[in-house]
Amino acid sequence: MRTGVLARKVGMTRVYTPNREHNSVTVLKLPSSIVIGHRKTEVDGYNALILGFEKVNPKYLKKPQKEFFSKIKQEPLKKVKEFRISEENFVEKGKTIITSHFVVGQFVDVRSDSIGKGFAGAMKRHNFSGLRASHGVSISHRSHGSTGNSQDPGRVWKGKKMAGQMGNKKITVQSLEVVSIDEERSLILVKGGVPGSIGGWVEITDAKKKSLPANVPYPAGIRGNQENSQKENIDTKRANNDEKKEETVVIETKNLEQDKKNADESIKDNGKETK
Repeated sequence: MRTGVLARKVGMTRVYTPNREHNSVTVLKLPSSIVIGHRKTEVDGYNALILGFEKVNPKYLKKPQKEFFSKIKQEPLKKVKEFRISEENFVEKGKTIITSHFVVGQFVDVRSDSIGKGFAGAMKRHNFSGLRASHGVSISHRSHGSTGNSQDPGRVWKGKKMAGQMGNKKITVQSLEVVSIDEERSLILVKGGVPGSIGGWVEITDAKKKSLPANVPYPAGIRGNQENSQKENIDTKRANNDEKKEETVVIETKNLEQDKKNADESIKDNGKETK
C-alpha cells in the first residue's frame, strides 16, 4: 500500500482522446508535498507517512503549530496529513512527492468535503415526491408526511429521512481514471467529477478496487528519482542514437563497396563486348 497525497481542486475541463472521444475531467493541482515524519508499528502501532503540503507564511500559524514545525526543523506548511502505508513503502524525511507518483491509466479514489447546501427540505434532500398539489392539501405540499408509527414503538426511528443539513460531508468517489498528468505545472487530470468546491483540498489515493499498473513508481514518485530516471532515459537515447549512427555508417560503406564492384563488373563486361 503506497502513500496518498493532497491536492487542490482547480475546476473541470474536457480532454479528447486520439480517437476524438470526449472526456470530462477534473483538474487537480498538487502543491509542494514534503515528507516530514513517520509512524511506525514498534512505537505507534501502525505504519504511516506524515506529509506536509503548501508552504505558508509563519504569521498565519498559531503558537502550537509554530512549535511543532520548529521542533522538527521544517519550514511551516499549510496542511499536515497522515497516510497509512505498508512497511516497504516508507520514504525518507525531507523527500518531495510529485505528480509522477501516479501514472496515466491508473485508477484512484478521491475524498473531499462536499459543497454545503444548508438546511434543506425532504424533497430536495432525499428526492421525495411531496404531497398532492391540488385537492385536500393545505400549505403542506412539499412536506415529508408522517414520520412515526403508532403506539408501538411510539417514536421516530433513528436515521429517518427528514429535513436537515444537506452537503458539507466527507464524500469518497472510487475508481476514477487518471487521464493525463502535467509534471511541469503539477496537474493531475481525473475522469469524471470530484466532490467539493473549487480551491478545496482533495485526498487522492490508489484505488482499492482496482489493481495497480506495472509502471507505478515504488515506494513513491519522488523528485530526485524522477530526475535520475530522466537522465538515464537521456543517456539510453543517446547510446541508441550512437548505435544507430554506427549501423548506418557501416551500411553506407557496404553499399559503396557494392556499387564499386558492380561498376567494375559492368566496365569489364563492356570491354569484352567491344572485343
